[in-house]
Amino acid sequence: MHELAPEVLDSLSPRNRTCIWRLRSHQPEEVDLSNYPFAKLAAVLVLLFEKAGELCVLLTTRSKSLRAHPGQVALPGGKVDATDANVFETAFREAYEEVGLPRHYPHVHTICTLRPYISSAKLLVTPVVAILTDLSIMDSLAPSPGEVDRIFDHPLEAILDPPLSAKENLAAKGSADWPYEDEFYNYSDIDLPWLNNSTYRMHRFRSTAFAIKGLTSDIIIATAQIAYDRPPTYERWAPAQLRTFAPILRILEEQEGVQHVASGTSTPTPKVEVGVPSGFPNAVVSAEK
Repeated sequence: MHELAPEVLDSLSPRNRTCIWRLRSHQPEEVDLSNYPFAKLAAVLVLLFEKAGELCVLLTTRSKSLRAHPGQVALPGGKVDATDANVFETAFREAYEEVGLPRHYPHVHTICTLRPYISSAKLLVTPVVAILTDLSIMDSLAPSPGEVDRIFDHPLEAILDPPLSAKENLAAKGSADWPYEDEFYNYSDIDLPWLNNSTYRMHRFRSTAFAIKGLTSDIIIATAQIAYDRPPTYERWAPAQLRTFAPILRILEEQEGVQHVASGTSTPTPKVEVGVPSGFPNAVVSAEK
């Protein structure tokens, strides 16, 4: 990984530099995924960049021809491949495949990882956060046919304060992309009997494309809270929602019938590194398949 030296961020505004250094100092919740089924591990890339003085995040809409989540907004990313050395490699490989972001691109600098998030397919998705410091590559990014329909971006701070997105060319209210009367944001609480009867708050944000929601919104909310060091203007959590990852992992492992090595009866899955590895080269990752 290219070191995130102070001079790398010289082109950013002082406020945005502070946001990136907060993320660089972030220590995610420690978890051990070595016993979780390898086929259910994934990573996504949270690629940040400065545009018109504010931090934005790169997003895609999934192809409408896909069976899973057609047309929905996603971060570049996908499942961990057996040949991937770690989640960084997964994220950057997938980003290359989905949007054409060059692997080992010298102007992409890995910042941190976040704790894993669970997808609707019970994939455990590790977000890899990175900063792009040369926007000239943006003109050459292209959606992968059959996987991605559109590449766009959204202001990161607007995920904490949705009316800040008012200056964007947002999808029309009542359209297929934003079929709601709310101006910028809404939510609904969903019961999850399979997750020990917990609840889940589905956040939805109006964007220039389809609504940003679900797993994607959860990851971007977490990224923005760390970067700006403040909570959102709305209530983040539903009543009885599990707020940390450890209890979620325990429930999932019970459902998967995972037996830990200490019992002497299990065969652990290949270990996937999730910390920032020393000397890891710059890379890029794509969204969940």
